[in-house]
Amino acid sequence: MSHPPVVLPRLTAMVRQAVPKLLEGVVAPLAVFYAALAVLGLNGALIAAVSWVYAGVGWRLVRRIRVPGTMVLAAIAITVRALLGLWSGSAVVYFLQPELGTICISMAFLASVRLNRPLAQKLTLDYIHLPSAVLRHERVRRFFARITLLWAFVLLANSSVSIWLLLHQSIGTYLLVRTSVVALISGLAAAVSVYAFRRVLRRLNTPSPAGETAPA
Repeated sequence: MSHPPVVLPRLTAMVRQAVPKLLEGVVAPLAVFYAALAVLGLNGALIAAVSWVYAGVGWRLVRRIRVPGTMVLAAIAITVRALLGLWSGSAVVYFLQPELGTICISMAFLASVRLNRPLAQKLTLDYIHLPSAVLRHERVRRFFARITLLWAFVLLANSSVSIWLLLHQSIGTYLLVRTSVVALISGLAAAVSVYAFRRVLRRLNTPSPAGETAPA
């Protein structure tokens, strides 16, 4: 028996859902930290970075909007990072922690594929909504497994480059070069991911070949 036809969300609509959250959770915190570092020094930058994340959580709670799981984890992580940064008085300590954490996350991505619970799918659902019929489709399941593998290696590459820059360059150079390099690597991976996802979406409603059955 073939899969029933599904109604798919437009890719542009999914991008509109994801971009504001990426800007808020990735781009804005870095900009806040860098601006505060230039004006207030390291301690002020650490406090500003933590304040930004908690302001986002508080704004959602006040408006009774669901707080994404990734934002809760980010709030916990940045609190620990800031406390260690304040205790050590070192920006290197502050920035080294997430890079080591990212290496651990890349290992978790690899493990999730082995366990048939690809993390790319779980994280995607924090940013966009996909119908359950789409998520159950075998092609979509294979897609998320492969993309999880891709991003495991992307995260590992980003962290390796970032740690080298952090240990061999000034903080200002690290922030500038690291942001550019990570944006390039991640941008290429994102382009591959989007292209692959669009290809999967185009093929979802293609009739299955004779004899092909729906997965259990």
